[in-house]
Amino acid sequence: MNGAPRTGSAVRSGVLEGTCAPGFEGVRELLDHNLATGAEVGASLCVMRGEEVVVDLWGGTADAATGRPWTRDTVANTYSLTKTVTALCALLLVERGLLDPDAPVSHYWPEFAAVGKGPGGSNPVLVRHVLGHTSGMSGWDRTMTVDDLYDGPAAAALLAGQKPWWAPGEGSGYHAMSFGTLVGELVRRITGRSLGAFLSDELAGPLGADYWIGAPRALLDAPERVATMVPPPPSGFDYASLPADSVLRRTLTNPAFAPALTTDPAFMAAELGAANGQGNARSIALLQSLVACGGTVGGRRFLAPATIDRIFDVQSDGPDRVLGVPVRFGLGWGLPTPSMPGVRAGRVCWWTGFGGSVVAADVDRGITVAYVMNKMGPGLIGAPRPNAYLDAVYEAL
Repeated sequence: MNGAPRTGSAVRSGVLEGTCAPGFEGVRELLDHNLATGAEVGASLCVMRGEEVVVDLWGGTADAATGRPWTRDTVANTYSLTKTVTALCALLLVERGLLDPDAPVSHYWPEFAAVGKGPGGSNPVLVRHVLGHTSGMSGWDRTMTVDDLYDGPAAAALLAGQKPWWAPGEGSGYHAMSFGTLVGELVRRITGRSLGAFLSDELAGPLGADYWIGAPRALLDAPERVATMVPPPPSGFDYASLPADSVLRRTLTNPAFAPALTTDPAFMAAELGAANGQGNARSIALLQSLVACGGTVGGRRFLAPATIDRIFDVQSDGPDRVLGVPVRFGLGWGLPTPSMPGVRAGRVCWWTGFGGSVVAADVDRGITVAYVMNKMGPGLIGAPRPNAYLDAVYEAL
């Protein structure tokens, strides 16, 4: 499949370009308004109904410092939206019978059985605990730098050797950075390939999706394609005021990195399956449409419906130790929760990235929505802009 088809009437309204099918004018008008008023600097928004692209819009400025425009092929760092693509890689291994969500992590990664995390241990960790953010492994005991994360196997070995911070399976604590390291190591142990290579070979390449975990040389040599992030206003929250052993503090500040790092070549080339995927709304919607389309896209079956059903096995439902709000986690994705009101009830899986990007795959309605931007808002869950775009899409339906 050679990328997503372009359907609907062409749009060129001020700073907004792309296509929009009849009935979705409200979505176009909202994005156009936000770009015109400065609520957005640059953004892309894509909606798929089944395999049909009904909205494919982009516009604004990719680099606020130079005024470089956001074009059809502009990509941006998607922060934690990356986790949904990493989860999709894991789900493909589940489909192939190579990864069992109910198996111990140590079945695939023997060293992970250390300090009681294996079968019969004091804190056995299952694959579904990792995918559902309930493993107790939401961060590192050792002080970490971003450079430390670039060496995926070494960062994974540190996690393999430490104890969980809470009893696995007993509620969630968002695995802000460790999610990509843990799932990436499982992919490497099972397939012999890195997470980024597996994604390119098995999903992004066959689908024609311009999405990367570990930017290739062609992207690194084309900085004009890459959006520069506009940092959010300071939150005013003082992490240093928290106890040193706080799960929240240890998870979100070890390590922390500034938005300016996202265009650094070393950061882009690393394979951080939790936070450094590069793409746009079109590429993300195309990948996640596998879920909304029942596992078959372009005449090729990637996932069986029964495998997709596993996403909706609730792993936890309640206040998250890290995010500080109630979150319902399925197997690798978030599920509908009042903390994210734009996500409708039903078999809908979603997640968001720091700053506001969002993707939602709605199995019941056959709809996939993706939004990627460079002007970041504060907060991690429930930001107003992504919820407004989701509302506009569902109003169109």
